[in-house]
Amino acid sequence: MNATASPTIGTYQEKSLHAALKSWYAAPGDKAEHAVDGFVADLVRADEVIEIQTRNFAALKRKLAALLPRHRVRLVHPVPSRKWIVRLDRDGATVLSRRRSPKRGTVLDVFDELVSIPHLVAHPRFALEVLLVEVEETRQQDGRGSWRRRGWSIHDQTLIGVERQHLFHGPADFAALLPATLREPFTSSQLAARFGVRRSQAQKIAYCLRHMGAIELVGKRGNAYLYARRDQAPTPREIDRSATA
Repeated sequence: MNATASPTIGTYQEKSLHAALKSWYAAPGDKAEHAVDGFVADLVRADEVIEIQTRNFAALKRKLAALLPRHRVRLVHPVPSRKWIVRLDRDGATVLSRRRSPKRGTVLDVFDELVSIPHLVAHPRFALEVLLVEVEETRQQDGRGSWRRRGWSIHDQTLIGVERQHLFHGPADFAALLPATLREPFTSSQLAARFGVRRSQAQKIAYCLRHMGAIELVGKRGNAYLYARRDQAPTPREIDRSATA
């Protein structure tokens, strides 16, 4: 958001999950919706700018490029590790059902968004924090949703609690996610097998790790690229913490 935009409108347009995470994350002394170098930051803590982004990292490219030369920036991204789905009737009020989604998100899901800005991970002033959260997703039977949801629209997401935090300060922290049993050199298919994810997701992980400098391309095996770690990486910082919104 540009600093010239109306703060009232900016607050009104926030989805519930973003607003709840900003409230949960804020500490005494933080400045909320604070103007920094022509932009409005979610939070400013001492000399650090904190941006909470639920999706679409690509939308932050210009903002991050402008802030990083002069400020430390922490990008906070929630991944639903548990999700409850509430279905509303067309009136938007009558609850038709509530169930828990079988899908469980993991820290690896951040790579779906990180593909837009993997090069920023190597910047000395950049940090990325992944929050594994429990959310309630409200869907409405309005016929305007995607065909995958058979016309059900996602109305909102609300925060139930934050289960765990993963803080990454650079390429070495991301490289530490690679399984110790992964032999080198490895392909994206081997990476997919070790992580237990689809090959398409493993390709995103390999792309991000390569462009942030955590792994390097060392050759090919047939049509498959071969990768290897660049350096021995430390264990990523992990904080167990439970809280409710």
